[in-house]
Amino acid sequence: MQNNELAQLILNVIVQIPQGKVASYGQIAKLAGLPKHARLVGRVLGQLEQGHAIPWHRVVNSQGKISLNKLDEQGNCIQTALLLSENVVVIEGKINLKKYQWVP
Repeated sequence: MQNNELAQLILNVIVQIPQGKVASYGQIAKLAGLPKHARLVGRVLGQLEQGHAIPWHRVVNSQGKISLNKLDEQGNCIQTALLLSENVVVIEGKINLKKYQWVP
């Protein structure tokens, strides 16, 4: 299978994460049929082009922590701001997975 096909499998799962929920890199890999490929999920997200519609901000690490630290002009974490706008509570860069993890 080519990388484009693998990326598409991953993105197909990510677009299903509902607003106000999060999923871990490993969870997405597993749902895409690629268990043990959590790092690939991160790589695919890192290669997304500017202006895409993929809800990348709903993907967190297995502890519920925000692993990306993209900042806006004011120095605020973009991922945190996007999650807060969806009513996901983020405390010190961490999300309560018991409450917010997506269960498909």
